[in-house]
Amino acid sequence: MPLPVTVRPVTGKLTLDATFKAALTSAPDAPLDAAVGRFVMRLSGRTGIPMLGLKDATPKLRIECASAGNDYPTLGEDESYTLDVTSEGALLKAPARAGALHGLETFGQLVTLGKDGFEVPAVHIEDNPRFPWRGLMLDSSRHWMPLEVVKRNLDAMAAVKLNVFHWHLSDDQGFRVESKRFPKLQQEGSDGLFYTQDEIRGVVAYARDRGIRVVPEFDIPGHTTAWLVGYPELGTNPGPYEIGRHWGIYENVLDPSREETYAFLDAFFEEMTALFPDPYFHVGGDEVEATQWNASARVQAWAKQNNLKDAHAIQAYFNQRVQKLLTKRGKILIGWDEVLHPDLPKDIVVQSWRGQKSLAEAAIKGYRGILSWGYYVDHLSPAAFHYAVDPMSGDAGKLGPEEKARILGGELCMWSEYTTSEMVDSRIWPRAAAIAERFWSPASTKDVDSMYARMEAVSRGLEWTGVQHRANYAPMLERMTAGRPTEPLRVLADAVEGLGLGPRARAGKYTSLTPMNRLADAARPESESVRSMELAAAKMVADPKGSPAEAAMLRREFGRWAANDARFQALAVDSPLLVELLPLSRDLAALGNAGLKLLNALQKGQTPEAGFVAAQTKEITRMEKPAAEVNLAATRPVKVLLKGGK
Repeated sequence: MPLPVTVRPVTGKLTLDATFKAALTSAPDAPLDAAVGRFVMRLSGRTGIPMLGLKDATPKLRIECASAGNDYPTLGEDESYTLDVTSEGALLKAPARAGALHGLETFGQLVTLGKDGFEVPAVHIEDNPRFPWRGLMLDSSRHWMPLEVVKRNLDAMAAVKLNVFHWHLSDDQGFRVESKRFPKLQQEGSDGLFYTQDEIRGVVAYARDRGIRVVPEFDIPGHTTAWLVGYPELGTNPGPYEIGRHWGIYENVLDPSREETYAFLDAFFEEMTALFPDPYFHVGGDEVEATQWNASARVQAWAKQNNLKDAHAIQAYFNQRVQKLLTKRGKILIGWDEVLHPDLPKDIVVQSWRGQKSLAEAAIKGYRGILSWGYYVDHLSPAAFHYAVDPMSGDAGKLGPEEKARILGGELCMWSEYTTSEMVDSRIWPRAAAIAERFWSPASTKDVDSMYARMEAVSRGLEWTGVQHRANYAPMLERMTAGRPTEPLRVLADAVEGLGLGPRARAGKYTSLTPMNRLADAARPESESVRSMELAAAKMVADPKGSPAEAAMLRREFGRWAANDARFQALAVDSPLLVELLPLSRDLAALGNAGLKLLNALQKGQTPEAGFVAAQTKEITRMEKPAAEVNLAATRPVKVLLKGGK
C-alpha cells in the first residue's frame, strides 16, 4: 500500500536469511547508499535476522539508479521504478533516487513469514505515482509535537510514499520556531516549546534523505495571537496579548495598513526561508476574522485611500504584498483557498480545505491546487470515507485536460486541538496509508474491502518505522486503571471509536491545558475488531449454515461483551477516569446478550420475535448517540444480525 500500477506474480520466492545483502550497483550515491543501509537495518529488526551485509556475500537485492537527481526532492521529479523478484534475487531499477527509495519500501512490504521462514514472493512490478504532491500536514502549534514525533512520522510517510511534509509552525496557541532576528516570537509566544534553527535544519535533512520535501506554514494575517504576544505593535489593536489557550477563531489579526508590518515580514521571511530550501512557502491565510479591521478607524481610512472596499480586498492586498516579499526570496506562495484572488500571480498554489468546488474554481482561473477537504484525519472519519474522496472527483472531474493538470494532488491534515504527542500517531495512522494510496495509485483502485485488509497489514508493518499508533494504546489504558488489570477496560475500549474535532468541540470546553487522559483520547478512530465482526455478521446473514468460523468468532466476542460488565463495574469503583464509562459498559453487555440471542436464532433458522426486534432497534438507536465522547461501535455487528433476522 499504495497498490502499484502493475503487479504480475511469477513462480517462486526469494528466501531471506543471514546472507541477505542489498547493494547499490549503479553509480555511487551516498544518500541512497545510506538509505539502503537504513532499510536493511529495519528489515533485520522486523525479521529478527542479523543482516550484516557481509563483504563476501552476493547481493540478493540489487539497486540500479540512473541518476542521483537534485540535492533536495523537487515537485514533479521522476518517482517511477520497476522491481523484479525471483528465487535467485531481486533487481530494483529507477531513473532517479526518489523511485529507488519508493521501490525499497515496496520490497519491504512484500516480505512475509512463510512456512520456511521469511520470504518475498516472486513478482514483476512497474510503478509510478498518479499525483506529484502527496502530503501530510502536521500542526505543532496547538499542541507541541517534539522532534521524535516529527521524525518517526517522516519515516512512516516514506513507508507509504508520501512526499511532502507540510509543517504548521505558528498559530494563536504557539509560535514554534526560533527566530534570532525577532527572539520574542519564541520567547513570549511558545511557552518555551519551540524548535531551534539547528533542529529545523536537522528535520529538513532527515526528510530529504527519505525523499520528502518540507513546506513550512506560518499563518498570516489571522491566527497570529502568538506572534502578537511578543510584538503587539504588529496587531491591528494595541494589545496586550496572551497566548491563546482555547480553541476556535480569534479576532486578533496583523495590521495591513502599516508599512512596519511588511518591513517586519520582509526581515522575518529572509530568516525563515533560509531554513527551508523547498521553493514553496505556506502563509496560511484562512479564517481571517475581519472584526478588528472593520472597527479600526486607521485601517478603514487606509482601505478607503487604497480603494479596498471590504475585508476580502484588504486581505488580497496583504497577500499581494506578502507574495512579492516571498518572490524576492525565491519562494512560491501557498495559501488556503481563502487567498484565491484574481490579483495574485498564477504561480501561487491554492490549498482547498472547504471543498472540491474551490479546487476546481482555482484550476479554471489558472491556479495550481492541492486538495485537503475530505482528508482531515483529526475528524476521525473512517478510512473508507477518506478513500472515497479523489482530487479529481466532484467539480474537479468536470475540468478539461489543461485544467486537470493544475491539480497537483492532496494533503491529509492533522490539526492538533484534540490530540497530543502521545496520541497523534493513532490519529494519523493507519488511515493515512489509505489516503496515500488515493494519491499514488490509479483512480481505478477503489476496492474498499481490499483496502482495509491491506491497511491492517501495513499498520502492523508501520510499527517498525517507529510510529506508536498501536504501541501507545495499552499504556494509555493502563494509566486509566492505575495499575489494576486492564482487560475489562480493554474489552470496552476495543468496542468504541473516538470522536473527531466537531463533536468534541460541542461536547465540552477544552483548552490547550486540558488533560487528555480519558477513554475519548485513547480510543481509536476505527475499531478493527468491530469491523471484523461486521464482516462476519454479514456472512452469517448470507449463509448461516456455511459460516462456522464466523459463527464461532461472533459467539466468542458477544460472550466477552456480555460477561465484561461485572468485571468493569468492579474496576470502575472510585475511579474518576472510569466512572463516566459505566453506562457504556452496561450497553456493551446488553449488545453482547442481544447478539448471542440473534446468533442462536439465525443458526436455528428461526425468526426473532417482533417485540424483541422492535425493542433492540430502539435500544440501538439510543446507543448510536455518542456517550463519554466516544461512539459505541459495537452496535454495528448486532445491527447487521438484527436486520438479517427479520
